[in-house]
Amino acid sequence: MAATVRRQRPRRLACWALMAVLLADLLALSDTLAVMSVDLGSESMKVAIVKPGVPMEIVLNKESRRKTPVTVTLKENERFFGDSAASMAIKNPKATLRYFQHLLGKQEGNPHVALYRARFPEHELGFDPQRQTVHFQISPQLQFSPEEVLGMVLNYSRSLAEDFAEQPIKDAVITVPAFFNQAERRAVLQAARMAGLKVLQLINDNTATALSYGVFRRKDINTTAQNVMFYDMGSGSTVCTIVTYQTVKTKEAGMQPQLQIRGVGFDRTLGGLEMELRLREHLARLFNKQRKGQGAKDVRENPRAMAKLLREANRLKTVLSANADHMAQIEGLMDDVDFKAKVTRAEFEELCADLFERVPGPVQQALHSAEMNLDEVEQVILVGGATRVPKVQEVLLKAVGKEELGKNINADEAAAMGAVYQAAALSKAFKVKPFVVRDAVIYPILVEFTREVEEEPGVRSLKHNKRVLFSRMGPYPQRKVITFNRYNHDFNFHINYGDLGFLGPEDLRVFGSQNLTTVKLKGVGESFKKYPDYESKGIKAHFNLDESGVLSLIRVESVFETLVEDSPEEESTLTKLGNTISSLFGGGTTPDTKENGTDTVQEEEESPAEGSKDEPGEQAELKEEAEAPVEDTSPPPPTEPKEAAVPEEEKATEKENEEKPEAQKPSEKKEAGSEAAPPAPEEEKKQKPARKQRMVEEIGVELVVLDLPDLPEDELAHSVQKLQDLTSRDLEKQEREKAANSLEAFIFETQDKLYQPEYQEVSTEEQREEISGKLGAASAWLEDEGFGATTVMLKEKLTELRKLCHGLFFRVEERKKWPERLAALDNLLNHSSMFLKGARLIPEMEQIFTEVEMTTLEKVINETWAWKNATVAEQAKLPATEKPVLLSKDIEAKMMALDREVQYLLNKAKFTKPRPRPKDKNATRAEPPLNASASDQAEKVIPPPGQPEDAKPISEPEKETAGSEQADTEPLELEGPGAAEPEQKEQPTGQKRTLKNDEL
Repeated sequence: MAATVRRQRPRRLACWALMAVLLADLLALSDTLAVMSVDLGSESMKVAIVKPGVPMEIVLNKESRRKTPVTVTLKENERFFGDSAASMAIKNPKATLRYFQHLLGKQEGNPHVALYRARFPEHELGFDPQRQTVHFQISPQLQFSPEEVLGMVLNYSRSLAEDFAEQPIKDAVITVPAFFNQAERRAVLQAARMAGLKVLQLINDNTATALSYGVFRRKDINTTAQNVMFYDMGSGSTVCTIVTYQTVKTKEAGMQPQLQIRGVGFDRTLGGLEMELRLREHLARLFNKQRKGQGAKDVRENPRAMAKLLREANRLKTVLSANADHMAQIEGLMDDVDFKAKVTRAEFEELCADLFERVPGPVQQALHSAEMNLDEVEQVILVGGATRVPKVQEVLLKAVGKEELGKNINADEAAAMGAVYQAAALSKAFKVKPFVVRDAVIYPILVEFTREVEEEPGVRSLKHNKRVLFSRMGPYPQRKVITFNRYNHDFNFHINYGDLGFLGPEDLRVFGSQNLTTVKLKGVGESFKKYPDYESKGIKAHFNLDESGVLSLIRVESVFETLVEDSPEEESTLTKLGNTISSLFGGGTTPDTKENGTDTVQEEEESPAEGSKDEPGEQAELKEEAEAPVEDTSPPPPTEPKEAAVPEEEKATEKENEEKPEAQKPSEKKEAGSEAAPPAPEEEKKQKPARKQRMVEEIGVELVVLDLPDLPEDELAHSVQKLQDLTSRDLEKQEREKAANSLEAFIFETQDKLYQPEYQEVSTEEQREEISGKLGAASAWLEDEGFGATTVMLKEKLTELRKLCHGLFFRVEERKKWPERLAALDNLLNHSSMFLKGARLIPEMEQIFTEVEMTTLEKVINETWAWKNATVAEQAKLPATEKPVLLSKDIEAKMMALDREVQYLLNKAKFTKPRPRPKDKNATRAEPPLNASASDQAEKVIPPPGQPEDAKPISEPEKETAGSEQADTEPLELEGPGAAEPEQKEQPTGQKRTLKNDEL
């Protein structure tokens, strides 16, 4: 047995080591055990979280609502968010900011800025000359950019999620409209950075909705493509999306469902807000008409009155969606004049007639971009709050030509649920079922450059070239590598948007600058001088369009190659090293394993692009090295880089080497093609080509942003600090309010307790008068000076009052605990005495407790009885107004000491093994094995005293003899191992192991 224990110790150590590693991983992930998503709409937002034990749950705000208004009220000394800020819009409309997302990424001359000024004239928009953008001028000393306001909202959403999850959260997925361009997406990322959020992904809201729809209908998705149209009309905009669902084969997880965005159409200004503004204008005209001739001011000049009208218009739009008419009424709209007017649905539809005509527009755009017709779309599903307007559904149903519109999805929460599922998939703390998402590029991006060409001898001219980097409706995320082959000096190239002909003239004006970045390369000429004997493979620019749809230039490098012949010893050493590293990561053996590490990443990104074959004259100048997207979930096609021209013999050798086990590759690579004819050394030398040596030189890059410059790092840090100061101020304010509420509650509760009988019983009249006087003085101080008191002063006042009342409260609490504690002590003493009495009655031969142990327990029992009786008697002599001597903590200490002694003896009795009894010849037969059958037990016969034990019964003598011998030999096993050997085959293993343990 000891040997078995020793053999298990290494296993136990390994288990402890594994547990330590898992614990370290868990601690490393402790900051990311919960993730959140924010569905950021124009009017409201929905926040969802995922944490262990809480899968995909919508967060409730402080008012226990699932939807929170995207509204911020900014004053000199305080801020309000959500419903509190929405209610402040009536009192202080200038300081209440709404729909500010429409200004993200927009310069001052953008039509949307002018539209915002017309819709909300109460807001003063200042001008930022450095970035040519606008900011909110709340007061001469208080101004905030749209990114800063959005950062406040995101920080507030995180606080809601943290309160709901009861743990800190940093990782988030944020939804953005699908039509956001690069400048708008970067603005959202900057706002999240100001809020201290780590953005896992900016997901398009239409993609998040499609993901939520597919996740809950995973079983309905198969290899047959299903085309579904989502029509999302929200408060500020409308987006129509065509999505294809089907199962695809992935490299890691086999067949998995996939959604692919096939077509997208949108209208930036068509939404519920525009309908509400039309209704507000209608109500304003009716109110002015009612007051005509009274010399009253125009209601449009009163911001508070217009805020009231906008709130009533929002309510009216909702009611008219279910009723044919409704009475709009506002109490004290302006100058204490009430407003009341009847509005019908027909009037509402007439006001918004031109808006309803624009409803089919996004559908046609989506079909055109997807190159589909309506017959290929199986279902049209409504998303967004504005789709509840009956006229919208009527026009849309006529446009799509379907029998009915799908309403089998939560129009408000679908995007939030899809985004939080994606957040869990991207987080390291959760494992979800794979769902492949292939989003689509809305705006194509291309590279433009100019170079000199010689059209005629001696005549040189400049030629402008364009190459599409990311095509329209192409999937992302993906990486692209473009190669410039005819440059040996520093040059510039430009990254711009491609053909935007699908946008109308007004949309192009709203879109902003079509030029993204100018890239200036430095160090190209020096790289050519550094490697004069190498063949240039071009200047390679690596681009990345990440999961958020944001384009970035990863690096630019100059690549050179040459052919070198290495000695067999050197080649063998490098090959062994390369194969060893490759085997660690599961890679095959290729000649490029000995090259620069940058090259390995490049080959993973690159795949041969045939798009440039249409223009063979330009193929030498520019190569697209990656047309296919690089996906994590689907295996890329096995392709060779274009510039890596490898002889056929070497390719065959590589293929054979990859099929061999890893252990055989070093020797096979050393022979370099000996598989074809091993005994022929001459053929071996012919098949062995010269090795390519590649050198990569990093090129300096200077970026000139042309669309909208990002905030400089110092200004960004200043904005972060400004938001942190505001958050700290809000927390201090909440702390002060909490301290004031605690002080006020303590005063009122204590004053009420002074008149309760249980408190009067343990206090004198003088004590109660003293406490009452102090409480009255504190209440008067709180009313007179409490408004200007600091948090520290309020806490000190509360501490002083609690110290004064501590004796009174202590006496009352002790008297409440006495009955329960004393009853528990009596019960424990009685049980302990019974246990001791029973232990002393055990026969000496079977006694497992020593005399010292039983004497110690008896002593503790007697001491506890004596203490209890003496203390209770002493307490009975004291008046109730004095400090008690019978304390509940002392009772608990005595109980713990007695219980410890009893538990010690109980554990000893539990784990002590019984002593073996001496052998008795007249003893009865041992019990049959536990696994013996019922027939065996029924047929066993106990022989009489005069009959020998080996006497055979009449029925089944062989079986009975075996059982009789087994019963006689069982006690002998305890005395010698030799007796156990004949019975090993018949006796159950588990029973014999038990006997062995008893023997040990």
